[in-house]
Amino acid sequence: MLEKEQILLIVYFTIIILFFAIFGIIFFIAFQKRKNKLLLEQFKAKQRFDEELQNSKLEIQEQTLKNVSWELHDNIGQLLSTAVMQINILNTNLEPKIKDSVQDIRNLVGDSLQEIRNLSKTLNHEVIQNIGIEKSIQVELDRFKKLNFLTPEFIVTGEEVVINPKDEIIIYRIIQEFFSNTIKHAEASHLLVKLEYTIDDLTITIKDDGIGYDMESVQANSGLLNMKSRAGLVNANLDSVSEPGKGVLLTLQYPFKDDDKV
Repeated sequence: MLEKEQILLIVYFTIIILFFAIFGIIFFIAFQKRKNKLLLEQFKAKQRFDEELQNSKLEIQEQTLKNVSWELHDNIGQLLSTAVMQINILNTNLEPKIKDSVQDIRNLVGDSLQEIRNLSKTLNHEVIQNIGIEKSIQVELDRFKKLNFLTPEFIVTGEEVVINPKDEIIIYRIIQEFFSNTIKHAEASHLLVKLEYTIDDLTITIKDDGIGYDMESVQANSGLLNMKSRAGLVNANLDSVSEPGKGVLLTLQYPFKDDDKV
């Protein structure tokens, strides 16, 4: 009889221990799930905050560029237009032997006016959206060629896909950032830009033949970080490769959205 009671006690204690063990395991699993959910929510909240912050910065930059574009086109452009008219009036009253010199000045001012107009187009995102990314790139490359900065080459393959206007602006600003770095630092003589449209994505390849740089020494470069940050906003993959004396190669792969393909 005593042994039976002992066995029953052992069984009861075993059941109680198993109950608490199972309860503890369930509680631990529920706690971990709750913890992971909170961590995921915090991560998503931080991600949304970072995206909103970056979008706000981009909106401020775009508005600033737009204002500069207006100033160039409306104010400086108007002043240069007035200067051209004044030179034309002056030229009618000059002796023939000095007319050629004045005409050279008139042509220089006229070229400056056209350059101001072209530059204002590349700064205003509304103009870029109206003429498209291909035409915008061509305008910028033509400007470089006209100013003898370097010799550009532009190649487009595949059937053009009209992409989201906001994404288009961000992609173009990435390209402009590369152009700016090339003009300022690369000491390049040739610049190749290639747009390749496929069914699923747009691949943009840009290469200069400049002095290049050591990849390890410029990983924290603000220009490169800025380009990668912008690429992340449109879910694009961006890769930059360079070696001293071998120029820079930038590759950007932008996946099309479903509404882009319609």
